[in-house]
Amino acid sequence: MLATNFVTDSRMGTDYGTDKRMLATDSVTDSRMGTDYGTDKRMNDFDTLIGLVSQHSPSGQERGAVEWLVKRMKSLGYDESFIDAAGNAVGVMGKGAKQVVLLGHIDTVPGEIPVVLTPNPSPHGRGELLYGRGSVDAKGPLACFVDAVARVGVVEGWQFVVIGAVEEERDSEGARFVATQYKPDFAIIGEPNHWDRIALGYKGSAPANVAVKRGQAHSASGEQTAAEAAVEVWLKVKAYADSFNADKQKVFDKLLLTLRGMDSDSSDFEQWARLKVGVRLPVDVSPSDWYLKLNEIVGDAKVEPIGFAVPAWGCEKNTPLVRAFLSGIRSQGGQPRFVYKTGTADLNIVAPVWKCPAVVYGPGDSALDHTPNEHILLEDYEKSVQAAQDALTRLVK
Repeated sequence: MLATNFVTDSRMGTDYGTDKRMLATDSVTDSRMGTDYGTDKRMNDFDTLIGLVSQHSPSGQERGAVEWLVKRMKSLGYDESFIDAAGNAVGVMGKGAKQVVLLGHIDTVPGEIPVVLTPNPSPHGRGELLYGRGSVDAKGPLACFVDAVARVGVVEGWQFVVIGAVEEERDSEGARFVATQYKPDFAIIGEPNHWDRIALGYKGSAPANVAVKRGQAHSASGEQTAAEAAVEVWLKVKAYADSFNADKQKVFDKLLLTLRGMDSDSSDFEQWARLKVGVRLPVDVSPSDWYLKLNEIVGDAKVEPIGFAVPAWGCEKNTPLVRAFLSGIRSQGGQPRFVYKTGTADLNIVAPVWKCPAVVYGPGDSALDHTPNEHILLEDYEKSVQAAQDALTRLVK
């Protein structure tokens, strides 16, 4: 990423803690243009985003960011803000019987990126790109939810619950907890898909180790080794997936296989080989369906499921929630589009439990997820907040 000519931010009176990784103080200054932007009130619109990104929070180390966000939501006028039993940050606006849960995640992948604003360049004469780990995945979407709900405020008969979940990048511990705590009428999941797109589906996942064992034999015996048998197993699994996918036009409907690792070893009397097989599942293949089929394909090899398997999920398109977001995006001059993703998200965890209308929304280019130059355009962030505010207003009116 850029190493010089950074734009620094005074915080406009907001306390972002003492994290030295955050932007420097005093004023917003572009060293190339020599302009002081310390009085630009528009920077207030980005205090939540900049402050949250400034909190380093890889999975397992989210506490500081959670505490900061709880404090931030309180300052924005939320009726309640607290840390729940799983360590999630939770903000509640309103006390109505009908509920909208906006679920983002506050953790990031490892890899620290200095939090800086840089010129685009911009006709506004200020920094337009915010660099930092999580600016896209997925503190941008989470901050968008926080700001949008704060702008909507209390609506009679409704309650908004904004959650910054922990551990999404590992085993989704935070989402697994909240799935049992709420029963919303509508759910909005925060992931980056560009401000003018709505994601309606995420594929499932069912990773497994496949182990092959063979008796020890002389290398000149001509007998099949465990490693050779494992290669043969992989080719069979791949052939099945190719056959399954042959008549599927959309990637979302296909089995997406990956061979994520292979190792082998031997003892005095036995040799073994192990494949680490990853798969992204379509909606019509559940994790249990896949494991049954995998056992059938591999014969005498042993299938060992690993981690947490999650089913694919496709959201209903014709709902008041989807229509509200379509209108919200259009209100900001956007041409809304739908997208179906090949990865997984907390949607896969909560949607099967809540069984309510849901969408996935958030600013940022997902192609920048987990990359060393992760950044978000402030203009896109502001549009996403306004679009979400409009959508929520339409949804609950």
